[in-house]
This record gives sequence, C-alpha cells and structure tokens, in this order.
Amino acid sequence: MKKFQEKRPIFTVFTPTFNRAHTLHRVYDSLKSQTFTDFEWVVVDDGSTDGTYQLIKDWQQSSEFPIVYLQQPNYGKHIAFNRGVKKAKGSLFLPIDSDDAFLPNSLSIMWHWWQLIPDNERQQYTGIVTLCQFENGQVCGDVFAAHPLDTNALNLRYKYKKRGETWGFHRTEILKKYPFPEDISVRFVPENIVWDAIAKEYKIRCINEPLRVFYQDSGNQITKANPKKKALVKDYFLQMLNRDFKYFHNDPKTFIKWAMLYVRYSLHAGDVRFMQFSRFKSVSVFVLCTLAIFPGLLIFCSDNLRKVANT
Repeated sequence: MKKFQEKRPIFTVFTPTFNRAHTLHRVYDSLKSQTFTDFEWVVVDDGSTDGTYQLIKDWQQSSEFPIVYLQQPNYGKHIAFNRGVKKAKGSLFLPIDSDDAFLPNSLSIMWHWWQLIPDNERQQYTGIVTLCQFENGQVCGDVFAAHPLDTNALNLRYKYKKRGETWGFHRTEILKKYPFPEDISVRFVPENIVWDAIAKEYKIRCINEPLRVFYQDSGNQITKANPKKKALVKDYFLQMLNRDFKYFHNDPKTFIKWAMLYVRYSLHAGDVRFMQFSRFKSVSVFVLCTLAIFPGLLIFCSDNLRKVANT
C-alpha cells in the first residue's frame, strides 16, 4: 500500500457498499479523473461477500490518492455512514453511492462554489447541493429555482418542491453532531431524519450543475426489500410526521405517503397500539394517520398477496 503524507484533505469522499464489486469501479474511475485532487476515499464495506475486499486492496496498492477501507457486519447504510464520518479526515464530507459516477470537474466545481460564500457567512452553511444526471445526460428531476439558491433542506422539499436526485457535501464537523440513530434492528433509516434536523440550523447552497451520474441498472434495493423486514422503520416515519407537520400545506402528498407507510409497516410489525394517541404530537397528525389506516391496510394486504404469489 502506498504511503501518503499525513495531512488533512479538503474532501473525504465516502462510499458505503454491499456486494457492489461489479460497480465500484465507477466511483474509483471518477476519482482517478478528478481535476481537484485534495481528497481521500473512505469505503465502508457493509458485509460484502463478492470479492470487494480484494478489489479495494488491489486499488490501494496502485492508487494515487489515499483509500481507507473499513469492514463491518451487515448493519446497514446508516451505521456505515456514521463510521465513515468518524473516520473522515476531510473537512468536507461527500457521500457517493457504490453504483454511481461523477464528472471529472465535480470536486473542483463544488469547491469553487463553497469558496464563493464569504468567510464570515460560511459557518451558517452545511454544504453545497448539486443536480444529478442520467447516463444519457438528462437532468434527474427539477432544476433549482435559482442559481445559486441559498435555502435549507426543508424549504427545498416543501417550499420549492424540488423533485429528483440531488448530490452534495456537508461539513464533516456538522455531521459529527447529527449522527444517524445507531439502530442495528433495521437496515435502512430514512435519510431525512438527519438532513431535516440539520436544516433547522444550517443552510445549503444549491447550484444548477448536474455533476453526479445516476445509474439505474442496480435497481432500488430499499424498495425491493421484504416489507416485514423493513417494518421497524415505522417509528422513523412517525418521527418525521410529528416533527415536520407544519409543512403539510406545502406538500400534503409527502405527508400522506408517510402516514400510509407508518400504517403499513406497523401492521407488518404486529404493533397493535400503533394508533395510541400519546404517540402523536398533535391532533392533526393523529387524524392524518387515522385517515391513512384504510389505504395502509390495502398496501399491507397487497404485500401479503405478493408474498404468497412469489412462494
């Protein structure tokens, strides 16, 4: 393994991975082609069994940039994310999925826009958010309402109603203050649990540059998961409903979806007290979840019918 100078890089590029040895080269090749080279790559392997270990070890021998490789049991992306943040040396933390790529000038452009924020204002910001594009160059979803747009993650979703994939970095010191719940009973924690908590304190600068290349060939592993195995995430959907309900009038569809998911997964978990009034921080959230019982029950029944059909 090559020896690198012990210095703090500007970026920590972070990749959580699970059995993605066949796509990880996209991230590695993207990093090799970067015009901005002050970065490290931290990879947290969430229990892969497909040769990922040897692949990363081979790259470490020849790479022109530092590669930090950590292994853990299959605890889930949220646990891997926390480990990556703890290990990061960079002041800016940039996650990238193990099946995606990004443009050669991505880090350079992000750094440029970060530097344009005046020094005396930068502490108010958590990072830069950019657009994504599909393999054919088409932008994923909407563009931002302005270029740049200074806002926060809550306003971006509810006020500006931004839809589609985005990408960006956070300051590492902020992520250390807002870790994901260390919950090993689930394999997925909704990312809004963290991003929206940060949004209450810090702004983001959004730029209309599609820097990440979003591939769809691997499919969405989350939606493919067995609903019964995902059932324990029900409490996170209720947490988001309780915390953010004041934005209901801006985006009712999102809150209705969360309420239906709360009902669906509560039924899969066998939680007979999921409508206990004390769990709800307002009458409005309780009423919404009550109205979601019937559609949530239909989805629950559909899950079970699909399971029977696949056996």
